[in-house]
Amino acid sequence: MFSGQTLRSSPQEFTVFVDTLFRLLARLPLAWLHRLGGWAGWLAYTASPSYRRRLRHNLQSALGRLDPTILHTAVAESGRQALELPWLWLRPAEEVVASVVRVEGWEWVEAAQRESAGILFITPHLGCFEITAQYFASHAPVTVLYRPPRNRALEPLMQAGRVRGRMQTAPADLSGVRKLVKTLRSKEAVGMLPDQVPGAGEGVWADFFGRPAWTMTLAARLSEVKGVHVIYCWAERLPRGQGYVFRLSGPTEPLEGSLEQRVAIMNREVERLILQCPGQYIWGYNRYKKPRSARAAADEAEVS
Repeated sequence: MFSGQTLRSSPQEFTVFVDTLFRLLARLPLAWLHRLGGWAGWLAYTASPSYRRRLRHNLQSALGRLDPTILHTAVAESGRQALELPWLWLRPAEEVVASVVRVEGWEWVEAAQRESAGILFITPHLGCFEITAQYFASHAPVTVLYRPPRNRALEPLMQAGRVRGRMQTAPADLSGVRKLVKTLRSKEAVGMLPDQVPGAGEGVWADFFGRPAWTMTLAARLSEVKGVHVIYCWAERLPRGQGYVFRLSGPTEPLEGSLEQRVAIMNREVERLILQCPGQYIWGYNRYKKPRSARAAADEAEVS
């Protein structure tokens, strides 16, 4: 009927489709995207049994119970996180930064700047983590660790949103690690997400909500750079597209000891942040999977 022609689109056609879709979605108001995102979150939850089981299991394991209110919030918020990306990446930077309606804990940044210290921002997959670096970049340069998305069609869009103004990226390889170290030694800021599963040779096993998780060592290694200030931060997503609250805090326990001890401390700090707003954490992410094969950039870097 189709003379042997394939119905599958080529990679180029798919890239064009994704680019067009993102640019159309970016035109919508943030409130509309968050409403659509809530529906999309429930659609994904309903359509994928494996995703549904993982989200419920991770949430119950972390909290010791399956709270229906938090579960319902987490399902919808995961969709909002996905649907807000076009708006965050493709709208003018000034408009995106203006969506941060309140900042709490900025004094931690000011303290580091008074000492002319490098800053290591630790941001878990909580709330709108994409906006944290964009907001800081409106005040000073920042370099964020960058790992290409699995869907390569998203890479140009991601780079467009993350490489603008005073924000730049560093690839998740040895050259990127060296760039991050150099940035910190130059008394500038670095940002990273410490709760994504690293590759083989790039992590250690450390408890995360009471279960062993393969955890990146890079953040702990960078914290050893002389004079660096570690600041934990996240951005709460407000209801009905009202914007975000950027929250920053300093360490609650000394970041010291062996590499394994530092990793464990960072995991505990990340847990504390997540428990501030568990409904906005991405519980559907497979945090406890085994490490994938990758270059051991973190283990080969000299950061002290």
